[in-house]
Amino acid sequence: VQLRASGGGLVQAGGSLRLSCVASGRAFSRYSMGWFRRPPGKEREFVAAIRWNDGNTYYADSVKGRFTISRDNAKNTVYLQMNSLKPEDTAVYYCAAGPHCGLFVYEYDYWGQGTQVTVSS
Repeated sequence: VQLRASGGGLVQAGGSLRLSCVASGRAFSRYSMGWFRRPPGKEREFVAAIRWNDGNTYYADSVKGRFTISRDNAKNTVYLQMNSLKPEDTAVYYCAAGPHCGLFVYEYDYWGQGTQVTVSS
């Protein structure tokens, strides 16, 4: 599975962005998908995930109520809608695919290249 993330950019605080991650290869619908981010000078951290079989979603406390993860299996795409963005959301955002809907980096087998999100105050 190859993943390509896009949709990042520069936005003012309070604004919105939608990230997309397109997967190539077969069996996309059988993978749980996650979004992680790496803020400047920090480790990669969990943002959101969506389970492959029942569509259940999970969010980090810091984004709950502002971000929404969704997927379109017909398009092999997972989305991250980000609203009410804050400067502390500034990071490189990565999509990931794995057999389990986990909260940790090691639970995912495939990673996209990352897309930069910068939120100005």
